[in-house]
Amino acid sequence: MANYIAGDILEIVCQNDLGEFRFSPKANESFTLDPGGIRINDDANQITGSGQGIFQKNRVRWSMEGPIAVDFASENETDKLPLLAADASEGTWTITHISGTIWRGRGVIVGDIQPDTNTAQMTLKVAGSGRLETI
Repeated sequence: MANYIAGDILEIVCQNDLGEFRFSPKANESFTLDPGGIRINDDANQITGSGQGIFQKNRVRWSMEGPIAVDFASENETDKLPLLAADASEGTWTITHISGTIWRGRGVIVGDIQPDTNTAQMTLKVAGSGRLETI
């Protein structure tokens, strides 16, 4: 019987036209990963009068979201991360889990960039094309 290994995201790396960016995930914090692909809409009203199900299938992008550390003394999160977020070209994102699992996908930063000066962290959300793949 296999063990289920849960825990920290160890490293997040993005390579795109602007260069390579490394982000430090916060330890003992939760991240959410959605591999993307096809989803069936969860709507109880999607049924015919005779009881036949209507299954609406839509493609969704992959995404990753969670807290990263912010080093206010360096330019990585305060200056370079906004430049990366403003760049429309997708980068190659690599996400490493403590179990040894590594995911990779092409995507961009989405959502707000709001570093918290008191906790030295912020939420990073990345979403992309295709699927987030295990390598």
